[in-house]
Amino acid sequence: MFLFAPMSVISPSPTPSPSSPSIDAVVDDVMNASMGLTRGCEGSGGALCDLMRTVLPDTFAPVVAALISIVLVLLIALIFRNVAHRLITRVVRRASSGRASLAGRLRGREPATPEGLDAIVAERRRQRAETMGSVLKHIASIVILGTGVLTVLDKLSIPIAPLLTSVGIVGVAIGFGAQELVKDFIAGMFMLLEDQYGVGDVIDSGAAIGTVEAVTLRITRLRDTEGRVWYVRNGTITRVGNESQGWSRAAVDVPVSYTADIPAVRELLEQVAGEIWSDPSFRDSVIVEEPQVWGIEQISDTAVIFRISAKTLPSKQAQVARELRLRVKSALDRASIPIAG
Repeated sequence: MFLFAPMSVISPSPTPSPSSPSIDAVVDDVMNASMGLTRGCEGSGGALCDLMRTVLPDTFAPVVAALISIVLVLLIALIFRNVAHRLITRVVRRASSGRASLAGRLRGREPATPEGLDAIVAERRRQRAETMGSVLKHIASIVILGTGVLTVLDKLSIPIAPLLTSVGIVGVAIGFGAQELVKDFIAGMFMLLEDQYGVGDVIDSGAAIGTVEAVTLRITRLRDTEGRVWYVRNGTITRVGNESQGWSRAAVDVPVSYTADIPAVRELLEQVAGEIWSDPSFRDSVIVEEPQVWGIEQISDTAVIFRISAKTLPSKQAQVARELRLRVKSALDRASIPIAG
């Protein structure tokens, strides 16, 4: 008979999972993060820490001092942002309204309300100043609030150098991936600063010709004569022809017979130019200078072509040209002077 010695059963001990952190490690991380509020009071700690130590126990004084300093940093950042916005608003108002002369300001007189071309220039100046003011406000908010956030992170003893490095790398990556977008924004900034065109102008942007309905830092919206709306990226505009900046010119060619009395035709055209200049519905409100008869523009074997020129308000040249043609046709018919074919 065989006797077997009893064998002890050994159960395998569970191996700890390397991916599950221990409770001690989590506690250590929390403690390390919370220590950022108290490190600002190490050593002397400054006047705020000394003040908190006089009214609070040493355990809570550093935390309260750090929280107060963070609140002060954020409050100062908001105050600086508000002051910057107010200064930008004041500069925009002064730039958009213009400044009165020194004599007028000393006498307490307000500048006269601009009319004609002056009113158009003033409106363009106001639109450009308001757009630039909006851009400057956004830039000021980003710079001031961003500086405040970085200061708060430094107060919490959070290393900001890796954050800045990461932001720089992300910025470079975005810059490479969004080169066209950056190009559009830069082109839009220069268009606004140089006042190349504004809302209401009739421009030839190369890609489309029409009236400007909106100008942003990224795109320009145009509407052509057929009603189509064009969205043109600012970075793709290489040249701009503006038909509405400052003033426009209406030029009307009048072909008369080769055998017509040239001095009589010139005198008749000068009378027509004087009549339209004397018309209150056109003078100053549409035409800014008295129309001029330039004289004979071309000579052919069948016609002698006279040209009348009138300086008008922006985008009013077509209206003035139509009115001049109508009046010239009526005057030539009354004088029995035929128009050459």
